[in-house]
Amino acid sequence: MTTVIASAGLAVNERIEIRRNRITGEGENNGKRVCIVTGTHGDELEGQYVCAEIACVLSENLSKLCGVVDIYPALNPLGVDSITRGIPLFDLDMNRIFPGTAEGTMAERLAADIIKDISGADICIDIHSSNIYLKEIPQIRINELSADELLPYAKMLGCDFIWIHSSATVLESTLAYSLNTTGTKTLVVEMGVGMRITREYCRQLTAGIFNLLKNLGMWSGATEPVREPIVSGERAVEFVNSGADGIFVPCVEHWVDIEKGDHIGDVIDPATGRLEEYVTAPCSGRIFTLREFPIVYGGSLIARILGGDYNA
Repeated sequence: MTTVIASAGLAVNERIEIRRNRITGEGENNGKRVCIVTGTHGDELEGQYVCAEIACVLSENLSKLCGVVDIYPALNPLGVDSITRGIPLFDLDMNRIFPGTAEGTMAERLAADIIKDISGADICIDIHSSNIYLKEIPQIRINELSADELLPYAKMLGCDFIWIHSSATVLESTLAYSLNTTGTKTLVVEMGVGMRITREYCRQLTAGIFNLLKNLGMWSGATEPVREPIVSGERAVEFVNSGADGIFVPCVEHWVDIEKGDHIGDVIDPATGRLEEYVTAPCSGRIFTLREFPIVYGGSLIARILGGDYNA
């Protein structure tokens, strides 16, 4: 059942409405609830496909579902409609205003209503894509302060990589941070490319979500085997940035093992054809982020490498 959980008036007699699709199982009610959230950034569309796939399967198999799955396909519907990262007109990143307040601006009131509606769920899965510049392998990002509690659930989702961030790098104004600090366990998923749908990644995460539901005792239907993720742990993450302006042409694949000094790609001057930079790996490890948009300037992020030996 689709319900409006937050709304606000706009100009010319229009309204912004944030909707939730609540799917209630016909199996024995175990009192559990899982929330699947996406569309906080309007140019991140991978989660749209995941929501559609999950809603389709659950709706056709209600007898195999115990408890409740809440799907929030677009927390920023204006951004999704206009394919902009933030809330249009306000130039505001919605994932920087949580937990919001009922006495605040329109965006802050919407944020407060979202927090109120999700709070109390057993698990919330907050799905994001990368931007148009970078491609990310399916990964889960966790604040180190919540790692002990969240890591067992994160491993159930079948993503390739779990990145545990230091608390100093985590923004306190995000949906995930706000929910985690108030007791609602929330996992942040990043995958794919902005403004695109990578079906392989979406299906991988969809299978992982059904695996999570199975482990929570909420799903009695079929599930697929999920991957065992690599956990960052003490492994260093190295950032590779361009040292020149031009177009970046990669010569490696995404999510591959490399050795220190290996050739990653070239930065070329499109006007002269001159090689501006021969980009090499600063360490051995595995590439989990790779430049997708070719135009680069000095300092542009080209890749992230998770250090370590994965062939051992």
